[in-house]
Amino acid sequence: MKKNIQKHIKANAYTQAGVDIDRKMLAISEAKKMIKKTSTPETLSGIGLFGGLFKSPGKDEILVSSTDGVGTKLKVACMAGRHDTVGQDIVNHCVNDILVEGAQPLFFLDYIGMSSFNPEVFKQIIKGLCKACRKNQCVLIGGETAEMPGLYPPNEYDLVGTIVGSVKKSGLIIGDKIKPGNIVIALPSTGLHTNGYSLARKIIFEQCGLEINDILPGTKQRVADVLLAIHKSYLSPVKRLMKKIKINGMAHITGGGIFDNIQRILPANVSVTIDASAYHIPFLFKFLMKRGKIDIYEMYRVFNMGIGFIIIVEANLISKALQILKNTGEEPFIIGEVIQGKREVILKNANIPQ
Repeated sequence: MKKNIQKHIKANAYTQAGVDIDRKMLAISEAKKMIKKTSTPETLSGIGLFGGLFKSPGKDEILVSSTDGVGTKLKVACMAGRHDTVGQDIVNHCVNDILVEGAQPLFFLDYIGMSSFNPEVFKQIIKGLCKACRKNQCVLIGGETAEMPGLYPPNEYDLVGTIVGSVKKSGLIIGDKIKPGNIVIALPSTGLHTNGYSLARKIIFEQCGLEINDILPGTKQRVADVLLAIHKSYLSPVKRLMKKIKINGMAHITGGGIFDNIQRILPANVSVTIDASAYHIPFLFKFLMKRGKIDIYEMYRVFNMGIGFIIIVEANLISKALQILKNTGEEPFIIGEVIQGKREVILKNANIPQ
């Protein structure tokens, strides 16, 4: 039976943890009217896509840009005293955001805001940024470091990144080719990536009373290692796939989880079914759901639930697509299909064993 997902999960645990997704989405909707007034003839998209589209002057290419932040995962980094991973998080996150539209990264800029400048922390952050930029063949072209006592809590900081990439017009992927009968492929995440940390921290540190260096119950890993697992870049495997077959749509599973991010790329006349029993949901998500007493539909809206990236292809290309991805070292699996509908994401078999 189909469920009204938005109504079912409104204002529950994530809201109580300090993040109101519905209020955020309403504000974005209202802001679109003002933002639209800044458009020029070169502007090829409004806000809502993973990356903004802008016509590259004099070339048959489109510039694709995106900006984002690491969020409250930074609080975990500060608790652990480890700052060499968050730079990789933000670069990989932004790379994935423009990758869904077929774009290759060109250059990246960072913003680091600190309560007071800490040279060692700064070096660790930059080390992570550079490592990820090299891996993604992206130039770290500039940035800004601001020291603002009183704005940020003592010994804490903010990290934001902006990326610019490009794609040929013929290679642009925005989901308009998605149609009933298409198959949905999922690529595994490496953990929480960079979303859902406000709720995860509340469950792990407040409700469970765990410390940053404690072993996460049910695992052999420290809490710090689990929560600071690096947000994965999907550039290499997806780039190879794009060279071999036609892709109708892609989604990066970030804030808003499975529901909101897939919905962003769907044409108005189709829906997607997601089968929760089609893969092994990582232990961390089951732990958070059980210990936090979180409704499964809210889990799928807040967290990536072990799925970091979605690729939608024609049914007759599924075997070839899976094999290409496996040859890159990925472990892809079929997670759902596209059906006739009203731009919904429908969760099936949503009974996760505890």
